[in-house]
Amino acid sequence: MEIYRSHVLVCAGAGCISSGCKEVKRNLVTELQNNQLDSEIKVVETGCIGSCDLGPVIVVYPEGVFYQRVRPQDVKEIVSEHLLKGRPVEHLLHKDQDGQTVVNYDDITFFKKQVRIALRNVGIIDPELIEEYIARDGYAALGKVLTQYKPEQVVDVVKRSGLRGRGGAGFPTGLKWEFTMKSPGNQKYVICNADEGDPGAFMDRSVLEGDPHSVLEAMAIAGYTIGSNQGYVYVRAEYPLAVERLGIAIEQARKFGVLGKNIFGSGFDFDIEIRVGAGAFVCGEETALIASIEGKRGEPNPKPPFPASKGVWGKPTVINNVETYANIVPIILKGPEWFASIGTEKSKGTKVFAIAGKINNTGLVEVPIGTKLRELIFDLGGGIPNGKKFKAAQTGGPSGGCLTNEHLDLSMDYETLKSVGTMMGSGGLIVMDEDTCMVDVARFFLDFTQDESCGKCTPCRIGTKRMLEILTRITEGKGVLSDLEALETLAKHISSTALCGLGQSAPQPVLSTMKYFRDEYEAHIIEKRCPAGVCKALLSYRVKADVCRGCSICAKNCPASAISGEPKKTHQIDQQKCMKCGVCMEKCPFKAIEYR
Repeated sequence: MEIYRSHVLVCAGAGCISSGCKEVKRNLVTELQNNQLDSEIKVVETGCIGSCDLGPVIVVYPEGVFYQRVRPQDVKEIVSEHLLKGRPVEHLLHKDQDGQTVVNYDDITFFKKQVRIALRNVGIIDPELIEEYIARDGYAALGKVLTQYKPEQVVDVVKRSGLRGRGGAGFPTGLKWEFTMKSPGNQKYVICNADEGDPGAFMDRSVLEGDPHSVLEAMAIAGYTIGSNQGYVYVRAEYPLAVERLGIAIEQARKFGVLGKNIFGSGFDFDIEIRVGAGAFVCGEETALIASIEGKRGEPNPKPPFPASKGVWGKPTVINNVETYANIVPIILKGPEWFASIGTEKSKGTKVFAIAGKINNTGLVEVPIGTKLRELIFDLGGGIPNGKKFKAAQTGGPSGGCLTNEHLDLSMDYETLKSVGTMMGSGGLIVMDEDTCMVDVARFFLDFTQDESCGKCTPCRIGTKRMLEILTRITEGKGVLSDLEALETLAKHISSTALCGLGQSAPQPVLSTMKYFRDEYEAHIIEKRCPAGVCKALLSYRVKADVCRGCSICAKNCPASAISGEPKKTHQIDQQKCMKCGVCMEKCPFKAIEYR
């Protein structure tokens, strides 16, 4: 057994890989060898640490020193100063919201306010080494279940924990397992839904990239509970790193005997295969996912029958998403009462959120369900950049709704969010500032869902298209007041008649923005004006005569040659030529250009 005095963890999630972490790691290995430290210090590639905007990130243990935005050329200094001489490199350390330098990972506000259960191993272990997962009690829960519990007892534990599905609807996980367990049939299946497609969401991807064994172990537990010997992980092709690490984990699990035949000598057989989807958003819906696994077109089917009684190939099937499975092992090991003590009365445990948009700290956070929106945005998220004001947050992805200033002290739980017209969803949280046009936001999300509609049912196929046409007209300054009534009517019909959850919830961003920002819709229609200055068709750039100094900087930078004027005299913008790109306003050093 090799013993090291220090471990250097290199975040190798998809975000840090795109920022150049692989070269950072290579330089680390080389520098350690050059300084004859490679026998004392081990470099470990981990999954996503969570602070996606700070990558590449490395953490030095046992001290826990956190380095951010590390460039390959910074490595030599880290090795010579910190790893050789014991002096942390200050200019690479994190600065917290108050501007103070923070040395230790655990003292950074973004991390210390989290409660990590689903993400307990992500960013800490090497996801490609099963030994590291086992060292953190990996597969102990499976062993405990196979040797101490009957299937009915596992169901009871999961039910008492209060765990609800983290994929969107929040259905009680224990009930779903019980229904499938009690369904008659000699062949049953376990499916992990990793078809995460919400814009800005990457919770499931990060778990698969950083801790794949936690999902495999939970699926095996589910298999034992419902009486299944076969599982499938359905993951989208856009997640190549997740697919690769998941494949490595499955092979290692088979080699160690925790997947396959006669697991732990219990007589229980269970194996898992990967099914790669082409990236259709609708395949996140469980019946469409089942159709895709069967080799059919990914289209939803009416329910009932539910998958618990008739799923893959007509057999009873339990389907949960990645984050749901990631909670199972801690529940088995620590007990349902421990898990149920976290969260709210009806929404137990923690929730992983992917915070993105107009926010200082983008990335993954895991907090107790019931945490206030204000804490998510201003404490963990670090507030809004450039001194801008918070305007809204979109929860629940393209099928969710907006939360506004009046909701900042709202409890982020299933029931409360539903009561204000939005949803938890899979955990996407897109933050918007004062420069965001809410009409354009609604158009963007509807454009996404309309494009992703499978087209099977008329309300979704045609209804969303008509709604998108109306929203596009409004953003182009061609809307009329009757369009608002038409949007509401269409939204209600689609919500009540569409075949699946995608169509039923597709109008929600429109209804939500109309409810809280109706004045913006009316400004677009009545005044032909976009208050946020986003909708180009409604913008008109003007030169302020009392401010313009005739420097010609605007004219020199205008890509359409739409600005003219003599030196030291007020310039003019030709509205016919102006392409409304905003370059003139951006380049003017005297702020002499405005839009209306």
